[in-house]
Amino acid sequence: MRKIILASSSPRRKQILKQVGLDFVVEVSDYEEKSLPGVIPSEFVETLSLGKAKAVAKNHNNAIIIGADTIVVLDNQILGKPKTKEDAKEMLKKLSGNTHSVFTGFTIIDTKNKKTITNHVETKIKFKNLSDEEILGYVETGEPMDKAGAYGVQDRGALFVEHIEGDYSSVTGLPIVKIFEVLKTLGIDTLKTYEK
Repeated sequence: MRKIILASSSPRRKQILKQVGLDFVVEVSDYEEKSLPGVIPSEFVETLSLGKAKAVAKNHNNAIIIGADTIVVLDNQILGKPKTKEDAKEMLKKLSGNTHSVFTGFTIIDTKNKKTITNHVETKIKFKNLSDEEILGYVETGEPMDKAGAYGVQDRGALFVEHIEGDYSSVTGLPIVKIFEVLKTLGIDTLKTYEK
């Protein structure tokens, strides 16, 4: 089995890959994320996922590297991770009662065969109307502080979501169906283990 490396420290991404039975190791990318003014969201996440994957790929000559990046977009504005509690409150107020998009870009690099595949998934999420008390209570849990858009759909943030249109796993950090389609083209399929 080829060595598979997740170029991310995200516990959510690790959980998604474990959940589907993939055997992998984690090597955190030292890629420095930068703002890309004027770049559309899909291109933004693809560029960042490629940068993260490449930074790890340079250390391996026979491995499959998976890099990813997730952003929340409302009215063409990218909502990154909040820097302060006030910042988190403002983001949640903006998302309240509205539909926003979550973009996850991913890159898979096969270092042996020198193949690089980059793609993205967009998922739309409708938030219910949030009261000031709900926003404050959620921010005080500390949960929003390390998450794009100041919420995690897999945690207490799920209480705010009225409707999801698209790929749930992509919102949590990895569009697993698309990633597995790519891995299969590279000869990796965890379901083959169960063939009689």
